[in-house]
Amino acid sequence: MWFRQLSFYRLSGESLVDADKLLQALEKRPFQPCMGLDWFSEGWVAPAGHLDAPVYATRGSLLVSMRREDKVLPASVIRDFVEMKAQEIEDKELRKVGRKEKQALKEQVTDDLLPRAFVRSGRTSAYLDIARGWLMVDSGSSSKAEALVSKLREALPPFPAALPRTKLAPHTAMTDWLAAGEAPGGFELDADCELKDGSENGAVVRCSRIDLTSDEIRQHIATGKQATKLGLIWNEKIRFQLTDTLQLKRIQFLDVLQDEASHAGDDRESLFEATFILMNEELGELVEALVEALGGLEDSQTSPSAASAPAAAPSANSGDTADVPWD
Repeated sequence: MWFRQLSFYRLSGESLVDADKLLQALEKRPFQPCMGLDWFSEGWVAPAGHLDAPVYATRGSLLVSMRREDKVLPASVIRDFVEMKAQEIEDKELRKVGRKEKQALKEQVTDDLLPRAFVRSGRTSAYLDIARGWLMVDSGSSSKAEALVSKLREALPPFPAALPRTKLAPHTAMTDWLAAGEAPGGFELDADCELKDGSENGAVVRCSRIDLTSDEIRQHIATGKQATKLGLIWNEKIRFQLTDTLQLKRIQFLDVLQDEASHAGDDRESLFEATFILMNEELGELVEALVEALGGLEDSQTSPSAASAPAAAPSANSGDTADVPWD
């Protein structure tokens, strides 16, 4: 359940939906296996194996999961089959196979092989933090995160969600923190970073398991290198690597949080809920603190009004949770 990477998006008032509306929209777009001549297939699935519906809602946050299957058919395999068929024609008909005929053979071979190709499967989870106005995506890949956002836009058009724009650029802030030998607020420097020379074909220095307050790091910065990745620890609870694209990678929830979650429930359902609630709260506070450390959001991305945020549907079991049914 713990997210290992994070791409986050700012939600506008029009993006703040309730659990019922989101559930109805995603149920219309379920995942279907990649069949026949399809190269890929994607759709919504239950966020965990023991869930049934594609939305899990609790304490104002809505957890979803998108699954994608891709056919694995290497170009080299297609090329080999085309060459084999072309050779068969040349040997049988004693003539040269031209470019247009080879193109037709390629299309025929692709259609023949595609239904029998191996399938690669993966899923991307995310949740809407309604109270804070964030969409949190468990991915450090911009393309995967954007694919999930696009599917949400298809389900709930227009679903305005935008990458956050902070007043201070991440690479500038990270470089300043390294130069000062400390990070602001509840953040502290960890032991890894990446520094790049801004010039074309500039040098790249990757540091691991090193004292980031050392003179060696400052010397690199003095020569004009800027931080593009920086290891940080937040409130002694979460270790992560911040990138210059404002993504969080290599997220580790430290023992204090792992222990707290493990003691919150003694069965699968209650443990899942406790872990999600704890992760939601901690990641939400971390992102808010990180944005503040970067000077805050640009004025056009200020927080949605709490009054405009729809509440999650009430739960039959509790006054502050709304759970889509389990398996």
